[in-house]
Amino acid sequence: MILNRYAHTPTDAGRRSLLRGALGSTAAVGASLAIGAIPASAAPSRVTTTRPATPDEALRELSDGNRRWRGLRQRHPHESLSVRRSLVTGQHPFAVVLGCIDSRVPPELVFDQGLGDLMTVRSAGEVLDEAVLGSIAYGVLELAIPLVLILGHQSCGAVTAAVRADETGEQLPAHIQYLADRIRPAIDRTQHGQARVDSTINRNVGLVRSLLAAEPDLAGKVDSGDLAIVGARYELDSQRVHAIR
Repeated sequence: MILNRYAHTPTDAGRRSLLRGALGSTAAVGASLAIGAIPASAAPSRVTTTRPATPDEALRELSDGNRRWRGLRQRHPHESLSVRRSLVTGQHPFAVVLGCIDSRVPPELVFDQGLGDLMTVRSAGEVLDEAVLGSIAYGVLELAIPLVLILGHQSCGAVTAAVRADETGEQLPAHIQYLADRIRPAIDRTQHGQARVDSTINRNVGLVRSLLAAEPDLAGKVDSGDLAIVGARYELDSQRVHAIR
C-alpha cells in the first residue's frame, strides 16, 4: 500500500491544476514531423478478404497496415457496400486491440484496417476493469480471435497524470484517481522527469499484458498456441508501432 506523502488535504483548485498540467503535457507531439504530399498512386487498392487465422498472421497484417499508414499509402479496406452488407449477419475480426482513449491513436487508422477487422477496446492508460476484461474475453472466447494487442502510446496523458499524482501526493478527481491507482504499480521510480513518464508508459503496457496473460481462460488459449497477447507502443512523432518486450 502506498501512503500519501503529504499530510495536507489538497484543495479542489489544486486537483484541477494538477490534472490540467498532466493532461496539457500531451500537447507536444512531434511538431517537427515532415511528410510529403500523398502521391497519386496512394489511391485505395483491392484488398484481400482472407482473415488472418493465427497469431503470427494477425501480427503481420497489423504490421503491414501500420507500414501503409506511416507511408501515407492507406488502402482504407473493407468499407464497400458489399462488405457492409456481409457484416449484417456476422463478424470475424482477427485481433482485439486494447488501446488508450487518446484521440490521436485510433487503432483502425494506425493499422489501416476496416469494418469487421478489429475489435477495439479503449480505456485511459489501457486500464483493466471488469468491463474491459469481459470485452476482451468475448472476442477471444466467442469469436476465436487469435491476437490481443495492448497498445500504449507516446505522451500518454493518463500515465502522466498518474506519475505526477504519485510524485506530489495530491488526489485526482474520483474516477481519474481510479485510473492513477491502477497505473501506479508500473511507475518507474528509477527514472526522473519525462524519462519516468516515458518508461512508465512501457511498463504499464507490460503490466496490463501480464495481468491479461494470468487470466485462466486466456492463459489456456496462449498455452495451446491459439492466442498471443502482445504489448506494443505507438510513437506519435513517427506513427510507428513497435513491440514492447
